[in-house]
Amino acid sequence: MARRLKTLVAGVNPFRRGHMPFTSMVPGIVLLFGLIASVAIAAIGVNQLKIQTDRNAALRSRLLSETLAERLSATSQEEHTNVVQRAAIRSGAEIVLVHESGKLLVDGSINPPTEPGIAQLLVVREGETETSLGRARFNATRLSSPFEELSVVTFVAAPRQPVATESMVRSVAGYSAILLGIAALVALALARDMHADVVFLSRRIHDMAHSDAAPTGSEVPVRTIDDVGSMTNSFNDLVQRFGDAQRTYRDDLSLAVTIEQDKSEFLAALSHELKTPLNVILGFADVLLAEVEGPLTSEAEECLRTIRGSGTHLKALIKDILDLSALESGEMTLARSASDVYAIASEVVAEHRVTAREKDLELRLEGDHAEAWADPIRVRQIVGNLVGNAVKFTHKGHVIVRVDKRGESVTIVVTDTGPGIATGDQSAVFEDFSQVGDLKARGAGTGLGLAITRRLVRMHEGSIRLQSELGKGATFTITLPTVQAAQGFERPSQRPSGAMVLESEGSA
Repeated sequence: MARRLKTLVAGVNPFRRGHMPFTSMVPGIVLLFGLIASVAIAAIGVNQLKIQTDRNAALRSRLLSETLAERLSATSQEEHTNVVQRAAIRSGAEIVLVHESGKLLVDGSINPPTEPGIAQLLVVREGETETSLGRARFNATRLSSPFEELSVVTFVAAPRQPVATESMVRSVAGYSAILLGIAALVALALARDMHADVVFLSRRIHDMAHSDAAPTGSEVPVRTIDDVGSMTNSFNDLVQRFGDAQRTYRDDLSLAVTIEQDKSEFLAALSHELKTPLNVILGFADVLLAEVEGPLTSEAEECLRTIRGSGTHLKALIKDILDLSALESGEMTLARSASDVYAIASEVVAEHRVTAREKDLELRLEGDHAEAWADPIRVRQIVGNLVGNAVKFTHKGHVIVRVDKRGESVTIVVTDTGPGIATGDQSAVFEDFSQVGDLKARGAGTGLGLAITRRLVRMHEGSIRLQSELGKGATFTITLPTVQAAQGFERPSQRPSGAMVLESEGSA
């Protein structure tokens, strides 16, 4: 939970390196888009103002030329000059009276066009041209009878930059500054509120991720109804679901532990109850085989030996179950001392030599004396399980046990020429009640020998490793610490063996 919360905190942290602060980013975005909008509005306004100015100039030019043409048509030719000049002064426009040939008759302009230019204007009649006024809109209107060969041409200024452009731009800039200032302040206030909500949520999640906080965390108060509030609600739902899942997990774990304890207690009780009648059976079998009550027939002796062998095998199985129960409950402890592993291995080899001889197997011990800091009884059990399995599953060839001292560890290597173990099954042989190989071989035991062996090795701070291929036998390598290497270890005799069950899996 803490790791997930820290990841979530990193996701909502507003102060992450390389990111602009949220409170300054939002007003900045508002100002940027507002400025772009203001510039666009000003540009559109200037363009519309120019279009309107051109239309007004064209309309004014047409109105002047038509009005003046009507008046000149009703005036004598001697008065034409006076009328044109007075109209030019009053209107502020440039006005000329021309003949159809393009000859300039009356000039009411500062710099009138040339005759070829005037002739071209008479053809076009209205449009845009350049005069002493600069850019201008013109209109040419023919006079009526008796002066139909004359035309009056008016020029009204239409500047490229309308006169009102500067004032309009200033007005737009002023209003935009006021509106953008208000928008930026509102955005800043909203951003600060949202930032404060995010910081509050982040800190509450960070507090829940602290090692001293409760594992399931606690709900975060919802302060807003915006997106941050929605995220807070979702987070609270997540915390609640996690708490429900953890409670379910604890209940299931408690039930599993109870079941496991009940199973261990049942196995221990059952094993103890089986041992008592089994010891009686073995005891009477030994008495009868000793022929205390008289000689036995060969058939009776064979039956008694079968009973004794089966009873001994059953006793070994019960012992494995008791050992497993003690390991799982943490009741098994080690009584460590300086133990001669070679001497222990020699005794184990001697015990299994008869069985090996019956199967025509070579069983030998190699190496030299080496002392390990170990419980000699448990070392005997470890070596006995490995040698017993090797002799049991090997039908021809040899079984070799080698003991060496390598640095600060004692190494026990058991090599056989048996059927071998497939790569995919090598980890399974160390599991409880697990057996591999053919069905006939599996029925020869409970599958606890190697599982118990691995746990006992780990209780000694040692290791066990398996190397095997199908058809090429198997090699088990065990390392135990020497007396010198174990000086810094905790005394295993004071530590319950059940703690070793929780350790990570080793190489198998």
